[in-house]
Amino acid sequence: MYLPKHFEQPDSDAVAGLLAAHPLATLAWPSAAGPEAEHLPLLWDRGPTDGTHGTLRGHVARANPVWHEAAGQPVLAVFRGPQAYVTPSWYPSKAATAKVVPTWNYAVVHLRGRLRAVEDAPWLRTLVGRLTDTHEAAFAHRWQVSDAPEDYIAQMLRAIVGIEIVVESVQAKWKMTQNRDAADRAGVAAGLASLGTDETRAAAAWVRQGPTRS
Repeated sequence: MYLPKHFEQPDSDAVAGLLAAHPLATLAWPSAAGPEAEHLPLLWDRGPTDGTHGTLRGHVARANPVWHEAAGQPVLAVFRGPQAYVTPSWYPSKAATAKVVPTWNYAVVHLRGRLRAVEDAPWLRTLVGRLTDTHEAAFAHRWQVSDAPEDYIAQMLRAIVGIEIVVESVQAKWKMTQNRDAADRAGVAAGLASLGTDETRAAAAWVRQGPTRS
């Protein structure tokens, strides 16, 4: 990923925040037929036994070839935050110099490591419980794994395979108008917010945060 210093996000807590808010990863790997990709939610664990850069964990259907095609292979997990088109009309500097062009704002995280498949039933049961608790947290009436019959859960667990990736490197890019002056940043934030969608409002909030380096 092309990563100019002014767009680099070095704050691991900020990166964790993006992954928590946008947990659906695009997982890419070199298959025998060429580059391949899959899409699945992943947890990023950063405990004392999870390696220097943490460990990604999730699961796929047993029928999904990724767990045996990519086992032991280098993989790339891409997570994307807010994104939006930026028109030059939002820059106050346009009136002064006219030296402006369109661009695209976005936030992405790339994590690389080697994939390991996990078929251990207790490991999978624990992971499914964690995923459920994480993604049900926003609901007033939260579903729990124990709500389903035990024999049904056992059947479902036999139909999935765990995915574990010890992360070897992290790249985070926040391209959110940090390369413009304060007036242009304010103009972009106001313009994005005026579009009124959840994504453009989120992008506007990220622009208002200003430069990302700590």
